[in-house]
Amino acid sequence: MLPQQLGAIPSEDLLIRLAEGASLLVRQDLPERHHPIGWVLLVHGLAGSSERPGVRRLAGLFLRCGFGVWRLNLRGAGAGRKLASGTYASACNRDILPVLVAARELARALPLFGVGLSLGGTVLLNALLERPDGLDALACVSSPLDLDSCSHQISRPRNSFYQRYMVRALINQTKADPQFRTDSQAKVSINSSIVRTNIDKICTIRDFDAVITAPRWGYTDVDCYYRDASPLQAMLNGAPLPPAFFVQALDDPWVPADSAVALASAQIPLGAEFCLSQQGGHNGFHAVADSQLNPSSSWADRRVVEWLLQRCG
Repeated sequence: MLPQQLGAIPSEDLLIRLAEGASLLVRQDLPERHHPIGWVLLVHGLAGSSERPGVRRLAGLFLRCGFGVWRLNLRGAGAGRKLASGTYASACNRDILPVLVAARELARALPLFGVGLSLGGTVLLNALLERPDGLDALACVSSPLDLDSCSHQISRPRNSFYQRYMVRALINQTKADPQFRTDSQAKVSINSSIVRTNIDKICTIRDFDAVITAPRWGYTDVDCYYRDASPLQAMLNGAPLPPAFFVQALDDPWVPADSAVALASAQIPLGAEFCLSQQGGHNGFHAVADSQLNPSSSWADRRVVEWLLQRCG
């Protein structure tokens, strides 16, 4: 219940230009004593940002191990809110593919890896399904692979407090959009169309996706969005991906483990490795932190860093 005390990470802001003139904000973190042994593109989860404790904690561990880190703020997230109108989605390839191209250019000859926490892993997976060579390897921690099953899971009564918290964060993020407008009838302006819904009355993530996410990203409805933006079926069909590492707790209360178990059982995608733990919750995996030897309070952080160190040879 007590947050880990995290030191400040000296960082430099980078802007990734997108086609329509918008930009995404990236925090660049460099290891202190030597040049990076590789680069990690680190992507936050739903309603998160580059400054979330879990993102900063994992970035700090990567830096101690010699990696350079790019902490990405997805469209509308964190300090990048004013740089691009709208919000992100589970499949936002027109945003992520330019990031992968820019990251590859900046990394030069060094290995380029990706790590996605929760929905950040889904975002990266969908981009790599379109461009498998975008990263040299990918690690996903507690990442949704089937959005519809996650939507039903998060709506269970035991998750009501968490869902209310997430929905409020998503609404606030949406209303902070410089191009967001409401009139006295609480009509929401999205892509020049008017949705006659009081955004403050939205209570579930599914309803938010139906009113905001799906129409903003060109989907007919929320069911179409959940189907087409879920990477599970493409992976089960053998779509090519770079080496991948999936960390999933079987007791995750928000992301059902069935999808990861199915992938592991089918040994798909080829070359993927799985860490399916009995416990760990959703991106929890709590452990005792040691400031000298084990500076992270998450054993999943350590497993991810160890796995990527092996990819560096």
